[in-house]
Amino acid sequence: MLTQLVPLILFGIAAGFSPGPNNIVTSHSAFNFGFKKTIPTMLGVVFGWTLLSIFLVYGSGILFNNFKYSQIIIKILGSIYLLFLAYKISFFKTKIKTKIKKPVNFLNTFFFQFVNPKSIIAGSTAVSLFIDTQINFLRDSITFVVLMFLIAVGSQITWCLTGTYLRKFATSEKFINNFNYFMSFLLIVCVIMFYV
Repeated sequence: MLTQLVPLILFGIAAGFSPGPNNIVTSHSAFNFGFKKTIPTMLGVVFGWTLLSIFLVYGSGILFNNFKYSQIIIKILGSIYLLFLAYKISFFKTKIKTKIKKPVNFLNTFFFQFVNPKSIIAGSTAVSLFIDTQINFLRDSITFVVLMFLIAVGSQITWCLTGTYLRKFATSEKFINNFNYFMSFLLIVCVIMFYV
């Protein structure tokens, strides 16, 4: 794998930093609640993704080969959850007089990684492309998991800062609602892309 380190990093950056459910939810949370309150959301993504990476390294082939419908079931469950999140984001109203709701919490984003089609597909692809199960499996596995962890941290911070930055322009309730509608729309687009 060491000869393929640069392609793996580039693959990880493309998968980790591109718009997807995790990044959209983090950006939305930072926009509506600020950086500090979004930290649990980001940690859930980072640690959930890291644990998923470990599982994929050691079990994706076994799971998907022995249980042929497991990948389809995960895709459907993940899609349903994303549509639910899109609904919640779309109808999130920010009014000064109303009680401020909490952002998506650590456990929600942590466990979502195991039904997130983008995470599973990208992770499974990376494992199949970059890990040699015959030679230096342990070294390659550790390298892979550490890189995926670092990329997840960078991606989550970047998208959180993007949401926080855009918050500075939120001078009206209409702007905030339009931002929420746009984030909701992006989640729905993610779901559609899983099936085309």
